[in-house]
Amino acid sequence: MKPPDLIPRSVLFANPARLSPALSPSGKHIAYLAPVNGVLNIWVGESDGVDYRPVTEDSDRGINAFFWAHDGRHLMYLQDRNGDENMHLYAVDIDSGQARELTPFPGVKAGLAGLSRRVPGHVLVTMNRRTRHRYDVYRIEIATGELVLVAENEGFAGWLTDRDLRVRGALVWDGDGARLMVRDDERTPWRPLHGVGLEDAMKMRPLGFTADGESVLLLSSADANAIRLLRLGLAGEVEVVYADPRHDVVNVHVRPDTGQPDLVVVRRERSHLEVLDPRAADDVARLRDICRGDVTLLGRDDTDRWWLTQDNIDDGPAGYHLFDRTSGKARFLFSHQPELERYELARMEPFSFLARDGLTIHGYLTFPPGHLRRGLPTVLTVHGGPWARDVWGFRAEPQWLANRGYLCIQVNYRGSTGYGKDFTDAGDREWGGRMQDDLTDAVHWAVQRGYADPDRVAIYGASYGGYAALAGAAFTPELFRCAVSAAGPSDLRTFIGAGSYARVIAAQMRRRVGDPDLDADFLWLRSPLSRVDEIRIPLLIAQGANDPRVRREQSEQLVAALREKEIPHQYLLFPDEGHALVRPRNRLAFYTAVERFLAEHLGGRCEATPTEDEGPS
Repeated sequence: MKPPDLIPRSVLFANPARLSPALSPSGKHIAYLAPVNGVLNIWVGESDGVDYRPVTEDSDRGINAFFWAHDGRHLMYLQDRNGDENMHLYAVDIDSGQARELTPFPGVKAGLAGLSRRVPGHVLVTMNRRTRHRYDVYRIEIATGELVLVAENEGFAGWLTDRDLRVRGALVWDGDGARLMVRDDERTPWRPLHGVGLEDAMKMRPLGFTADGESVLLLSSADANAIRLLRLGLAGEVEVVYADPRHDVVNVHVRPDTGQPDLVVVRRERSHLEVLDPRAADDVARLRDICRGDVTLLGRDDTDRWWLTQDNIDDGPAGYHLFDRTSGKARFLFSHQPELERYELARMEPFSFLARDGLTIHGYLTFPPGHLRRGLPTVLTVHGGPWARDVWGFRAEPQWLANRGYLCIQVNYRGSTGYGKDFTDAGDREWGGRMQDDLTDAVHWAVQRGYADPDRVAIYGASYGGYAALAGAAFTPELFRCAVSAAGPSDLRTFIGAGSYARVIAAQMRRRVGDPDLDADFLWLRSPLSRVDEIRIPLLIAQGANDPRVRREQSEQLVAALREKEIPHQYLLFPDEGHALVRPRNRLAFYTAVERFLAEHLGGRCEATPTEDEGPS
C-alpha cells in the first residue's frame, strides 16, 4: 500500500480560498471571507455572477465574523485587538468600501443584539459601557452611527428583541437556575415566562420572537433529557415543536415572513436536517439529491426563494450552492479550499465503545490512507469546551494527522454536548476524573482491536483539550509517548478563580468543575501542576500571550516546573494572539512545530521544508 502525497500545511492551515458565505436579505448579493494579501477580508459580488471584490482592507488579524444589515447597503463585522476578545462593531458600505467603527469605546466589548427587515437602517448592540459586567442595549443608526441607550441591564445575562427591534426578552441567571423574562412593550414590567433549574440552565437558549410578537421560540431541556424546540405563548401556553429522545436540537431555521420554524438540525453521528413545514419537504429532498454529504442551510433571502447551502463531506472541501426553490435547481458557487481536490483525503468513521463504568461513548476514527489498519502510530485529539462535541465532516486536523500516517481518535467524552443532559451532566466535577478515563478507555479500545501501536500514542488538544493533554501527561504518563497542549489550564484553582470568564459561564464552571473557595484541595488534585513530578514524557506547550480565558501564567508556571525538573519540553508563546491562533503565520508556525514534534516521537511523516509564511512568532 502506498501512502498518498503529502498535503502541504499551507493548504490545510493557512487561510482558505473562501469561507462563511452569506446571502444578502434581498438575494442580490453574496458576501464571503477571503484573503487579501494573506489577511481575511470581506468580499462581495452579485449572486448571479462571479465578479467578487473585497470591500474591507484589514491588514492585521483579519475578519472572522460578519453579517448583513437589512438596508441593502451595509455589512457589519466584529473584531477585537490581538485576541483580547473586546469585540468592536464595524459597518462597511458595499458600494464605496468605506468602513466605520460603530462602537469606538476603549476597553468596551460589543455584541449583536438584533437586526430586522422591519427596521432596516438600525442595529441593536450590547455593550458594557457603563459597568464592566453588565451589558446594556443600544440602538445604532447604521448610516450615521448615532447611538441611543434603549435598555439598561438590571442584572440580566442576555437579551431578546422582537421584529420591531424592541427589547422584550431578557435572560436571568441566579443560584437556582435560569429564567426567561418577557414584557409586552418597552414600558411594561418584566414577568417570567419560562424557568429551569441549574441542571437545565446551560441548555436553555431563546431564539427569538415570531413575526407577530405573540410567542417565543426556545431551545430547552426542561422536563426532557435532550434539548427540544418549544414555542412559548406570551400567555403561558407551551408547545413542543420538535423533540428527539436522545440527541439535542442544535439549530432552528424559521420562515422569513412569519418567523415560524420550518426546519431543525439534529446532530446524531452526522448532521440531520429535519422538516417541520411540509412546504419545505420537496426542497430538502432535492438538496439531498444534489449534495453527497450533509446539507447545511446557511441563509435565505427575505422572499424565501433563494437558499444558500453548504455541502459537508468528510473527504473533500465544503461546497456552497445557491438553490432556487422556484425551479428546484442549485448552482454550484465554490468550495472553501479548491486545492484540497488535488489530494487523497481520509474518511471519518463514527465509532462507539463502553467506558469502564458502562457508559456508551461515541467518537470518530480517521485512518491514514495507504496504511494497513494495524499497529498505527496514534494521536488522541481532544476537543475543547468541554461543553461542545466533535462532529462528522471535513476538519483540517484529522486530515493532517491521517495524511502524516497517524490514526486520529476523536472522543465525545462525558460532559460533551449533543447527547442529552444526562450525558453532559455525567461530566460534572469529573475534569481529570471520569472524563479523562473516557479518553484513556478510548486508547485501550483502539489498542485492543489492533488499530493503535500502544508504544506510539500521543494526546493533543487546545483549551479543555489542552488541559486533558496535560492531565494525560501527568496522570497516565505510561499511556502516552508525548503530549501537545495549547491554551491548557495547569492549575484549576487559579484558572477558575481568576474570573476570566463572563459571570454566567463562571457560575457554571464553579458548579460543573469545582469552586476554588470551597473545593481548593479537590481542584488541586485534579490539576496537572500538582502531579508534575510524575510527568516523564516530552511536552509541547503553546500559549497566546493575550488569552483572556486561559491566562499565560497557566502555561508558564508549568513550563517553569518542567524546566526545573529537566523534563523535555518546547514552549511556544505567541505575543499577538489570544485564546485561538488567528493569524495564518502563527497557525503555520504552530502546526510546523507540532508536526516535527510528533514525527520525532511517533515516527510519522513530516513536510520537509516550511513555506515562507512559516517562521518564528
